[in-house]
Amino acid sequence: MGSEELFGPLPGSLPNEKGLSMKTKQFAALPFRIDEAELSILLITTRRKRRWSVPKGSPMLQKRPHRVAAIEAYEEAGLHGKIGHQALGRFKLSKRKGKRRILCEVKLFPLEVTKQHARWPERGQRKLIWLPASEAARRVHRSKLRRLIESFASQHADRGPAQPPAGGLR
Repeated sequence: MGSEELFGPLPGSLPNEKGLSMKTKQFAALPFRIDEAELSILLITTRRKRRWSVPKGSPMLQKRPHRVAAIEAYEEAGLHGKIGHQALGRFKLSKRKGKRRILCEVKLFPLEVTKQHARWPERGQRKLIWLPASEAARRVHRSKLRRLIESFASQHADRGPAQPPAGGLR
């Protein structure tokens, strides 16, 4: 018997109308850098299906959502940088936990990468690639994530290279 059967739904999760899966929150980083006025996005592969995505993870006790996104970026891709406090938007995904599907709503936070470490906790478990924003948008599987990347790139282009990106970076 799982903990959900013993104690009810986990914090931040809701059973769906059939009671077969639950909706959980996750927080993701959109790692980016600007080289010679070109916006590049770092994508990582998912562990199970090896699709291109962004670093993401579940809520952590006593950590604000943008901090969780920054921690996941380090654990999954060895990245440090300035994380935005305001989410760029949300996208949904479905994960498998055993035989159950879990529906997740993911908040996406911009992460201006200042350092990429040679070693990190999940090194070797995923592939990483830096791409121009337009190519990164084409490679991601989730259409809403694709639109969020395109929107972020468009905002950067409108601002020009001399101005900082949106999202309250620190």
